[in-house]
Amino acid sequence: MSRVGVFVCHCGRNIAHTVDIEKVVEKIKDVDEVIHIESNMYMCSEPGQTVLKDAINKHNLDRVVVAACSKDMHEDTFRIATKEAGLNQYLTEMANIREQCSWVHEEKDKATEKTIRIIESTIEKVKRNQPLVPYQIPVTQKALVIGGGVAGIQAALDIADAGYEVVLVEKDSTIGGKMAQLAETFPTLDCSQCILTPKMVAVGRHPNISLLTNSEVENIDGYVGSFKVRINKKPRYVIEEKCTLCDDCVSVCPVIVHDEYNVGLTPRKAIYIAFPQAVPANYIIDPNTCLGIDPLICAKCKEVCEPRAIDFDMQPEIIEEEFGAIIVATGYTPYPIESIGEYGYGTIHDVISGLEFERILAANGPTQGVIRRPSDGKIPESVVFIHCAGSRDPAKHLEYCSKICCMYATKHALQYKHLVHDGTAINFYIDVRTAGKDYEEFYKRAAEEEGVIYIRGKVSELLQDGERILVRGVNTLTSEAVELHTDLVVLATGLLPSEGTKEISNILKLSCDNKGFVKEAHPKLKPVETAIAGVFVAGTASGPKDIPETVAQASGAAAKAETILSSDFMDRDPVIAEIDENTCGVCHTCIHVCPYGAIYYDEPLNKIVVREALCEGCGSCASACPSGSIELRNSTYESISASIKALLRSG
Repeated sequence: MSRVGVFVCHCGRNIAHTVDIEKVVEKIKDVDEVIHIESNMYMCSEPGQTVLKDAINKHNLDRVVVAACSKDMHEDTFRIATKEAGLNQYLTEMANIREQCSWVHEEKDKATEKTIRIIESTIEKVKRNQPLVPYQIPVTQKALVIGGGVAGIQAALDIADAGYEVVLVEKDSTIGGKMAQLAETFPTLDCSQCILTPKMVAVGRHPNISLLTNSEVENIDGYVGSFKVRINKKPRYVIEEKCTLCDDCVSVCPVIVHDEYNVGLTPRKAIYIAFPQAVPANYIIDPNTCLGIDPLICAKCKEVCEPRAIDFDMQPEIIEEEFGAIIVATGYTPYPIESIGEYGYGTIHDVISGLEFERILAANGPTQGVIRRPSDGKIPESVVFIHCAGSRDPAKHLEYCSKICCMYATKHALQYKHLVHDGTAINFYIDVRTAGKDYEEFYKRAAEEEGVIYIRGKVSELLQDGERILVRGVNTLTSEAVELHTDLVVLATGLLPSEGTKEISNILKLSCDNKGFVKEAHPKLKPVETAIAGVFVAGTASGPKDIPETVAQASGAAAKAETILSSDFMDRDPVIAEIDENTCGVCHTCIHVCPYGAIYYDEPLNKIVVREALCEGCGSCASACPSGSIELRNSTYESISASIKALLRSG
């Protein structure tokens, strides 16, 4: 016979408003093997946990049910409290009477009856639970950071400064990401390069950081504490140790292509350095455009290179290492502006993207910071900035707000006014969203002090009208049609998950939201954790963010990674799948459905095996097994059957 204690939480009014707590207590106290029951306003509070611990000792309880919120919220909280009271933590179960009951019902009588059944069902389960012991796994005290934008840079520096080794992998030839392309940052209008470059240099020089640019993660296996990672370091065709940055190779290269750093506004050669502040500061040959690689047609750069730094025979290098923790900081990509046909991008020369305008504004950009129209090089007397270009438009484009567009469009308008004092800056907006410190003040400065014009409304059409652009739209505040001419149009496009985010999500089997961004383990309580233990997310890989939030989240992810790296061993939850070899038909169904790659076929032994360290206890294998040979510890067929019968009882 078990001695079960039941603790019902009011959760303030969250539960008590819809559920008759007193009636629940009266009903449950008569359930077989329930020795003690009481309610508390907030069970998760310190007084609430003290009540639980005191009751375990006073009534000699050997099982505990906490009827409150979801397991995701506070299961660990109550397990720890149970353990502190001297009871095995896996003899505690939570009955979810908030999300699954009080929050979804309005009729108090029915919600109360459902609450009683949920608690009775949980009692039947906990009575069949067995005491379990977490098992320990060794930890490789080295971190992998994937992505070299500001998020990856910050995370790598934080971990390295804490004394742990870090490998930072970036698929481009330099770190810096999108932030390196910005001219200034809001709301302070400080130079992007001035605040980012010192961090880039620090990464390149840090003794605890191994920087792998022009590299990609190809495969990740293993589990928290011991991830086995294969990285493909692609050849630069320039020997970094020999290159003196003399630039002789660039002048003789006959190939001219669009420069990605300047968003195609300027040309570059097939051998190039991304930008003057690039880290590492080394040239690279683009194998897709160079005439000297496979087959060797041109070798002019090699002929003029006195240090003999160019090597067309370089091959990819496969690097295999183990890591204790991984941070995914793979960034974003702008919404493809070509998809917004009504704005004429690509056909109207003076319609440009926000990122193109950034490069025009930048001192190291194609015009050295002088604002000129792409069509004729003239300084525009007026500029129209269109907010939400392709965003918040579920019918044709992105349905969501990308959070930063209002602010960077406002920043662009201010920068334009600072450079062209007599110019006219007009912002078309749906509504201005200023969610950040000093952001509202920044917007008011533009609108009230610096003469930036804001028109609430959507632009419906852009047309070339002689040398100028005809802008047609509607002012939704006055319900009047708007028609005006301008010299330049800048589109504030939204943010999409990067290709790198998609690739790494597939490799790691990370859950993604309906937009394609990496899904957090919990949006509020675990904003940098993922469903995979030991894998953390930072920056815009998990959704649109500004720079301060990105940096803060990167430091948060680094801190979480450090909690793993700081120990030689770590505990793992023992609630995992177990296979009955006597009834298993070796059909491989479980292998195919396991989302974590935790189950494999041992060919020499001809049996299916669970990798305990990889199993997350999701139960997919147990539900799919045709012979019923797989059970989760403490979620056996017997306990589940008893729980269901309690839910379906009559009367």
